Amino acid sequence: MRYDILQIIGAVMTVVFAQGAIRLLFDHGDTGFLGGLGGGFAVTLAAHTGLAAVGVLLTGWSHGRAKALGRRN
Repeated sequence: MRYDILQIIGAVMTVVFAQGAIRLLFDHGDTGFLGGLGGGFAVTLAAHTGLAAVGVLLTGWSHGRAKALGRRN
């Protein structure tokens, strides 16, 4: 069950931050969740991209762990 929850969290992170990165590319002023970071466009885009990558890695890792335990095909 723990890996299922981590997989869901990773998928949500991927969707939210990838959408934020795409939105930021089209509208440089719309910083979304990470608007309080400061540092401008490049820092905010890097943060969105990095957090989306963390979501992908978390989803893949948790899926692999669940598969190793025999919970996935």
